[in-house]
Amino acid sequence: MPAKVIIGAQWGDEGKGKITDIFASKSDVVVRSQGGNNAGHTVEANGVQYKLHLTPSGILNKNTICVIGNGVVVDPKVLLSEIDMLQEKGISTDNLKIDARAHVILPYHIILDALSEEARGKDDIGTTKRGIGPCYMDKAERIGIRMCDFVDEEVFEELFRRNVEIKNKIIKNVYGKEPISADDYLEEYKGYARRLKKYVDDCTIIVYEAIKNNKEVLFEGAQGTLLDLDLGTYPYVTSSHPISGGACIGSGIGPTLIDECIGVVKAYTTRVGKGPFPTELFDETGDQIREKGFEYGTTTGRPRRCGWFDAVIVRFAVRTSSLTSLVVNKIDTLTGIKKLKICKGYELDGKIITEFPVKLSDLSRCKPVYEELDGWDEDITGVRNFEDLPENAKKYIYKIEELCGVKVSMVGVGPNREQNIIR
Repeated sequence: MPAKVIIGAQWGDEGKGKITDIFASKSDVVVRSQGGNNAGHTVEANGVQYKLHLTPSGILNKNTICVIGNGVVVDPKVLLSEIDMLQEKGISTDNLKIDARAHVILPYHIILDALSEEARGKDDIGTTKRGIGPCYMDKAERIGIRMCDFVDEEVFEELFRRNVEIKNKIIKNVYGKEPISADDYLEEYKGYARRLKKYVDDCTIIVYEAIKNNKEVLFEGAQGTLLDLDLGTYPYVTSSHPISGGACIGSGIGPTLIDECIGVVKAYTTRVGKGPFPTELFDETGDQIREKGFEYGTTTGRPRRCGWFDAVIVRFAVRTSSLTSLVVNKIDTLTGIKKLKICKGYELDGKIITEFPVKLSDLSRCKPVYEELDGWDEDITGVRNFEDLPENAKKYIYKIEELCGVKVSMVGVGPNREQNIIR
């Protein structure tokens, strides 16, 4: 049962799309199991760049079945724009499947997301305002609209009108804004449903049967460990579960069917939005990493906060997702930096700790304890064998393995799918 999970082991944006695409070329099924279009993967193949937000990265491989699982929240407008983009570039979407249980992001979710953030003022969470959180709220409240309902016109209209009535009370009475009209959106969204209907299926059966028939199945994560709703830096988190356990819930299979859990990290650390970030750099080195690594959000274009590699974070990901190996991306971005640092622990109120703290107030007081390593100047973007890396680059990888307690199975030395060192 060769099933693998790929997750982000930091705050997201680790380059999971490229790694998924590499594994997808050998996979029969690729599954996206959580999140929505608040995530973004940039995949580059044959000199063409594809920015994907909902579509599994395996879509570039025509023989791979690409599943949007039951744990994903789907904005139909965004998904159809991706389908159109792919088809315009000659990529078939006939291999795309959407689970009938996946919940649908609707206009009132996006409106409420923006109003909620605005109302928080300086205490805003920094969401992408794509309606992700409000859609998951409806799911938990059991008033959400699933894909199976969405593609049934009569059922959809009934549920949509009911929900608009409920949401208008919140829009008007809580936020003091003008109510919306269901009639302004119904025909537009019915049109989206007609186009998406052919893709909707019970994907839990597809995934289960594939694994039982010894097919190669890959679960593609979105966001990262520290954005997990339960285990992340709450409240600065997403509304789903980006850890490996989320792959089971979000695709309808049990944990005993998964063989490997691969954590993807950058050779440094980044995050988007608010919240404590112990190793964040506010100097020229941080700016250099941001510009050289092009650290701007795929979904929002927001500049990412950049800092040194934090082994405390990654150890936490290893523990909470039972990671069997790491992929270290973007080590080439560090080329030319004379002295590199890796955080091996935190100083909290005069004491050294090596485990990631639960309370945000504790994390905000943590000061990184660093181990310093010598850098390298050689261009490594063309290196394909680990032994051909500069000695100091190899030492950097060895130190990550030592501090995180797990092997590094792949090293990324550039954005293209070919720019990887397999160990």
